Amino acid sequence: MQVGIVGLPNAGKSTLFNALTKAGAPAAAYAFTTIEPNVGMVDVPDARLIKIAELEKSIKITPAVIKFLDIAGLVKGASKGEGLGNKFLANIRETDAIAQVVRCFDDQNVAHVEGRVDPADDIEIINIELMMADLDTVDKRLKAVERKSKTGDPTAAKEAAVLKKAKEHLDKGLTLRSHDFNADETAFLKSLGLLTVKPVIFVANISESDIGNNENEYVRAVEAKAAAEGAAVIVLPVELEEEMGKLSDEDAAEFMSDLGIEELPLATFIRASYSLLNLITFLTGGPEEARAWTINKGTKAPQAAGKIHTDMERGFIRAEIVGFDDLVANGSFNAAKEKGLLRLEGKEYVMQDGDVVFFRFNV
Repeated sequence: MQVGIVGLPNAGKSTLFNALTKAGAPAAAYAFTTIEPNVGMVDVPDARLIKIAELEKSIKITPAVIKFLDIAGLVKGASKGEGLGNKFLANIRETDAIAQVVRCFDDQNVAHVEGRVDPADDIEIINIELMMADLDTVDKRLKAVERKSKTGDPTAAKEAAVLKKAKEHLDKGLTLRSHDFNADETAFLKSLGLLTVKPVIFVANISESDIGNNENEYVRAVEAKAAAEGAAVIVLPVELEEEMGKLSDEDAAEFMSDLGIEELPLATFIRASYSLLNLITFLTGGPEEARAWTINKGTKAPQAAGKIHTDMERGFIRAEIVGFDDLVANGSFNAAKEKGLLRLEGKEYVMQDGDVVFFRFNV
């Protein structure tokens, strides 16, 4: 999974990136500190995987991974090439989801590219630039498929209908993710690299002094915009979180307790990302390796097996599944199997989060 971290210059993008990845990317109080995107690969923390490795005495532990891209700041006119607009748009097309950092604090030492702090307007600036880029893509594609549809091509006619819906929505100043496209329509729009169809998490970047403050008017503004788009919101003191990332686990835990912070940003962010993208994790374990695998919610057993190897999907026979709690209670996969706690599931089984599975296949 790739998540692009975006926002206006000086919103706290690179600082959030550092908090999540501990990568030490440059962050400064002036515009365009980031030019080329910083990239960080982060292991997804999962206590279940560690437990499976302990029980199965696995030599190797392989967690799921998220790739974060810290993308250059966007300014008005980006869709027309202003600032680093073309580079920004090209980089964001590669991502599965967008994390938009929104400034929700006052600080005279940190310049705002628009000369004021207005989270709702900041969100709108980025939305407009992404919508303008999408309109350009939709218009070009629509002209092409309309020509093909005149020849009687049924696929082109179907695509044209979806594109007209998308264009009408964008013309109203609305993001594509706020429209109720069906699954096939959404998949088609995503295949075009459209930007506003991507799911979004807004990161309300607050100051340390605002921790626990439920009356922050800037945060309320972000929440209102998110509700209108069906997006998620995380409230984080981003600079403080980056500083905590430099501490030992023990010191960080004590610091968090003193400030009333329940968890580090990575865990909060990943939970929100998985929920937003409808992702779940299944687990495999044995003497050689314990591993976590990320799949879409609703994935059936053969397709989940295909995440491990295409041959496993092609020659799928069955999935042998033990619930995680049953595995822990009995001490091993084989012990749970001996007690009759193993489920044999076929091709129509829909995988569940936390399934511990062994796939049988024959090719």
